[in-house]
Amino acid sequence: MKTKSAKGQLLVQNTVISFTRIQQGDFISLTDIAKVKNADEPKDVVKNWLRSRSTIDFLGLWEQINNPNFKGVEFDSFKSQAGTNSFTLSPSKWIEATGAIGIRSTAGRTGGTYAHQDIAFEFASWVSAEFKLRCRFAAHASDGRVRQIQKNGRAHH
Repeated sequence: MKTKSAKGQLLVQNTVISFTRIQQGDFISLTDIAKVKNADEPKDVVKNWLRSRSTIDFLGLWEQINNPNFKGVEFDSFKSQAGTNSFTLSPSKWIEATGAIGIRSTAGRTGGTYAHQDIAFEFASWVSAEFKLRCRFAAHASDGRVRQIQKNGRAHH
């Protein structure tokens, strides 16, 4: 059974941030948010964020609350390594190892990493506190800044 989704975009400080609305909530593009910090290599920004002990703690807690199938033993392994100089973690490795549902990642030219809005706003805060607040405002505003993208690809306000 295919889940219904709606796609859209937020415009935050001249940066387009894509999102997808599905049953589990709004999933916002971490890749787009990361472009604020490094437009050329946004995936590196996401991977650097994932190296942090506080990030792993946050993601683990979010998954424990929201995901009954979260693999705690695998999480504990990441938690013990997080923050060390040799620790690296990609979104896909996190998802595959722990059964995470709060982050989604697809490869390819049109791919990217999306996260549930709780996680995306945490990431945005790591990128820039001001940017996070502006993202939250844009996501909740009803003044036309949120453009829903219809199935035919055309935007309407």
